[in-house]
Amino acid sequence: MKGAKILVVDDEPQIRRVLRATLSSEGYAIVEARDGESALAEFRRERPDLVLLDMNMPGLDGLATCRDLRAASSVPIIMLTVRSSEKDKVRSLDAGADDYVTKPFSMEELLARIRAALRRTTPNEVLTPIATKDLKIDFESRSVTARGEDVHLTPKEFELLRHLVANQGKPLSHRRLLQAVWGPDYGDETEYLRVTVNQLRKKIEPEPSRPKYILTEPWVGYRFVLARDANGKSRK
Repeated sequence: MKGAKILVVDDEPQIRRVLRATLSSEGYAIVEARDGESALAEFRRERPDLVLLDMNMPGLDGLATCRDLRAASSVPIIMLTVRSSEKDKVRSLDAGADDYVTKPFSMEELLARIRAALRRTTPNEVLTPIATKDLKIDFESRSVTARGEDVHLTPKEFELLRHLVANQGKPLSHRRLLQAVWGPDYGDETEYLRVTVNQLRKKIEPEPSRPKYILTEPWVGYRFVLARDANGKSRK
């Protein structure tokens, strides 16, 4: 989406300069912030289309800033981090980030991630609302109720749930789900999917450790079901 406004948040001036020059040359409008507090202020003022957010900043760090942004908006957030451990990547996704890029990164990779994050798929299919004893989903209003309580889903969680329900009963591979929800440039980032599925289960399943809606298909992916099996037991 050329012309999109991107908020770049990093405490290193050199990184902000490089990102500003590169992204501007690609047709993006750039807003800058050097820390979490100013990022939140700039976000409220500028309403960017995407946020590039450094994970390691003094004061309000990237994870806390990400959580605050996600609580207020569904804007795509890409975390920039020097940490490459799976634990830190999972923490970024848990905080509400849509994606992360490990420093040092190639600009081509970052641009691809930005394009994927900005690419919004609007399904033509209108899904029928779901209503069971403990789960209600209205796709038009994007509302979810579990066990009588309203549930807040992140944009990626809702997109994943929608795709699973649209293919109810069918086993969907990790690659298919990643490309449907995160974009065609994805396919091998299974930790993204695992984290998002775990978060979804915690929010909508009566017993997340024994899921009855989002089932694991070993070595394949996941399947969404509403019906119980012939023995009256929920499949896992």
